[in-house]
Amino acid sequence: MAFFRKDESLDALADTYNVAQFVSFAPVAGDPEQQYSRVKGYNANHSFGSLEFAIEALLSACNSGTINIRSYNAEEMQSREFLYGLSDVEVIKGHVMRHIQEDAFVILNETIDVSDGGVSGVVMGDVVEFRPDATPRGVEKPGFASLPRKIAEQLLQAVYGFDVKFPDLGASRVEFSVHPIRRGWKNSHLIFWEYEKLAEVQAVPSSITWPNDFSRLLGDKVYGLLIGWFVGAKVPLTQVFSRRVAPFTFGAPTSTGEVWMRTCPTEQVPGKYSTTFGWSDPYKVMSLEDPDHKAIASVISQHSVDAVWSGAAMEDANGELLVEGVRGFGDGFMQGVDLPQDLPAEVIALVSELKNFLRQALGAVRFEWAFDGSEVWLLQLHTGRSVSTSSVIVPGDASRWFAFDITLGLEELRLFIEKLDVDAGITFTGHVGTTSHMADVVRKAGIPTRIMNES
Repeated sequence: MAFFRKDESLDALADTYNVAQFVSFAPVAGDPEQQYSRVKGYNANHSFGSLEFAIEALLSACNSGTINIRSYNAEEMQSREFLYGLSDVEVIKGHVMRHIQEDAFVILNETIDVSDGGVSGVVMGDVVEFRPDATPRGVEKPGFASLPRKIAEQLLQAVYGFDVKFPDLGASRVEFSVHPIRRGWKNSHLIFWEYEKLAEVQAVPSSITWPNDFSRLLGDKVYGLLIGWFVGAKVPLTQVFSRRVAPFTFGAPTSTGEVWMRTCPTEQVPGKYSTTFGWSDPYKVMSLEDPDHKAIASVISQHSVDAVWSGAAMEDANGELLVEGVRGFGDGFMQGVDLPQDLPAEVIALVSELKNFLRQALGAVRFEWAFDGSEVWLLQLHTGRSVSTSSVIVPGDASRWFAFDITLGLEELRLFIEKLDVDAGITFTGHVGTTSHMADVVRKAGIPTRIMNES
């Protein structure tokens, strides 16, 4: 098999697509020989005459004032050392010479801030994997988002507000990054770092799951609703006010002229943070409820649905669909304040249709919904089957069981859980929805919990 030259493929990629500014060198008789370059202010493949001049020109053209060093040879195509954010010319020269003397090819790239709210990742066939706060090599560690290409393009375009279109390069592996501020040789938001042609692509889209590092950046609710929207569910028009990306909007208008303000923790924390009816300052909400800037990723303003019925649905431990809800708005039900009511058969049938639709795309799901008299809207979405049944919220044995009156509320339940011994279990007294946040809290805590309905 012929030796694959990464700098040759990068040069070819740069003719059509935006790449990070670079200069490449080959080991020739123990010395670096310049091969290709893309540096602003110079023609494509301009020859700088010396290693030192090339480094100085690249550093001057970079917004960051720093560069990265990648190297490779026939034996080590991906695993060689990666050096990030260097600015000293002599230090950079030293690293280049070391790699050249090891008979390695070297690519000097401009450094682009990976913590600017954008993402970096890899495209292979129909699979796109990415994460924030990392170089494309970040997909080598757990925590990355993995999506089919079409959904990844739609989701990233919705979040960042500009077109994100990955090139169809056949059987290949392409490293990329997406940035809120334009960068690179062609000065655009989407940058390609490396292209490798493959004999075949074995990667297939995995199941769409979260939390991941990108869902944590946006907030768990936001990511779930984006996924729901792009697989085809009806999601109310939602404006996202994030700590780390500019405000963005997705979903469909409901025509009520009213909004709900919903806090979005980095990961699901059932019922802990506020949900309020009517507009309020999203940044003030984040400041008051999360002054340390660690728990809440964003606040959303979501069009209100004129709910005739609303509630939640999930697949229980037996794989059966459990649908619960109340008349009107469902916030009281989700908090465990309002008891579940008997739902009309029509509503159960429509929620079941939504569940089947989502399940086809995502596997087992749990979600909150609202019915406006004609159609069901998706208000929150999570993947995975519940461990619960109608009478057992969390299965398991306990040496001692402690009763908890559900009328005391969610915050008292959290305090109650903190005081329990490791081998203790909970018995809920009163009628509580298996799909409510009360049930979510004990499921997340993993504490054996049963329901003891009062007669």
